[in-house]
Amino acid sequence: MESKKRIYIGLLIISLVTMALFMPLLVFLLQQNTPVSKIVLTIIAILIGGIFLLLGLGIMAIIIMIIRSKTNPSLDSIAKLANELLFPITLVIGKVLAIPPEKIRSSYIAVNNYLVKSKHIILKGENVLILLPHCLQNDECPHKITMDINNCKQCGKCCISDLIKLSHKYSAIIKVATGGTLARKMIKECRPSGVIAVACERDLSSGIQDSGSLPVYGVLNRRPNGPCHNTSVDVAKVEQALIMICRGG
Repeated sequence: MESKKRIYIGLLIISLVTMALFMPLLVFLLQQNTPVSKIVLTIIAILIGGIFLLLGLGIMAIIIMIIRSKTNPSLDSIAKLANELLFPITLVIGKVLAIPPEKIRSSYIAVNNYLVKSKHIILKGENVLILLPHCLQNDECPHKITMDINNCKQCGKCCISDLIKLSHKYSAIIKVATGGTLARKMIKECRPSGVIAVACERDLSSGIQDSGSLPVYGVLNRRPNGPCHNTSVDVAKVEQALIMICRGG
């Protein structure tokens, strides 16, 4: 595994071990002589044990799929569950270990992208949504493109025109969102079979978490002027993602 992926996988394992540390405490409390407490604690212990086993299997599923470069439908759902439940814990543990949250999110996105790529899905361009943040547009541009990206005059002052041309090349849907709420609305309206999303680490990781079973491939934007202001993206990376999702890898 690449080092970028190892950060998140390592934190997933540490998260699981952290949960396991609560088991001795439960065993100790079960040894006390309060009958009612024993019943309640036994139920809690069984539930925690079941969750622990499920998450352990989920982490193993992620590692197996990464090593084999191939997903397994029977492992996908359990891997997704482990990601959803443990991702917030990895951020907390990362804070304790002085690992920047953006680095953890970036690693999480890298793992997600690898799993999406490993599915070897092949979609028609019209079933793929390219979802862009509004901060890619030059802040001096008077033309509003969040409601209709075709309002772009393709002056070349930002990368929006190149991305529009790319969407035409692959017949993909392309939309610009001002935030997570609008992004979710666009996905609901377009009903894509796959999404290529451009955003920062925070927005991408959050969007991937909210995507459910919908495959979302994340491309990080560039922020030479700071967050949410005249950002850009490597158009070649977006095209690579399109080729991968439209031609099966």
